[in-house]
Amino acid sequence: MSTAKSRKRITVPQLQARKGGEPIVSLTAYSAPVARILDPYIDVFIVGDSVGMVLYGLPSTLGVTLDMMIGHGAAVVRGSERACVVVDMPFGSYQESAAQAFRNAARVMVETGCDAVKLEGGVEMAPTIAFLVERGIPVMGHVGLMPQSVHRMGGYRVQGKGRSAAQRLLTDARAVAEAGAFSMVVEGVVDSVAREITSTVPVPTIGIGASVACDGQVLVTEDMAGLFAEFTPKFVRRYADLGTALGEAAAAYARDVRARRFPGPEHIFGAGGKEPA
Repeated sequence: MSTAKSRKRITVPQLQARKGGEPIVSLTAYSAPVARILDPYIDVFIVGDSVGMVLYGLPSTLGVTLDMMIGHGAAVVRGSERACVVVDMPFGSYQESAAQAFRNAARVMVETGCDAVKLEGGVEMAPTIAFLVERGIPVMGHVGLMPQSVHRMGGYRVQGKGRSAAQRLLTDARAVAEAGAFSMVVEGVVDSVAREITSTVPVPTIGIGASVACDGQVLVTEDMAGLFAEFTPKFVRRYADLGTALGEAAAAYARDVRARRFPGPEHIFGAGGKEPA
């Protein structure tokens, strides 16, 4: 009789219990090698639809497909052991109906092996969140600046300015929590409103361009590490400049190739250039 391998990953209930406690550390990841490097330090990997802009050069997240998210989500699961893995539901994969959302979210869970899905929206998405949670799919919510609604919002603008806008965000956050989301990303929200959301909802908030008072923080790894030069949000702190380092490494490699300083078979297999028997 086989014995199931004990689970090492941080679980959804463990994350939910971090409300008001030790801050949750989160980064995006899209590949197995990056996930493997970051895994010892991270509580939650969000396999974000930001992959469309960061890796595919798309102008927004709207062109990201469900198949793309499944491929990248599965890679991150394979490359990690410790972090909880949450996969974004891309635009058009859940907004039509709760039934559509369940079919696609179930496919993501089964084909990636991830721990939860994330979807954007407030009051209008609360019934869908409840539908998924009632059927066994853990959901991370996302309120505030929602990239999938960027055209409706008139661009990437800070949310929550003015009391009426702040109240709408609070209503959205409460609705998401009451629907059963185990946590929520709060993006691009003025500090005072993000603080109020965090103090009001009973589930952890994970800020990005919001407040340090949130229960955790997430950044796009490529922004954090200096690998995405096209655009850097003002709130991003760069902890490395890997883009420059990678360019310098490529330049050194090119110089060696052009100077014919590249290892040949004799360096790999020994004298004679033949592989040992």
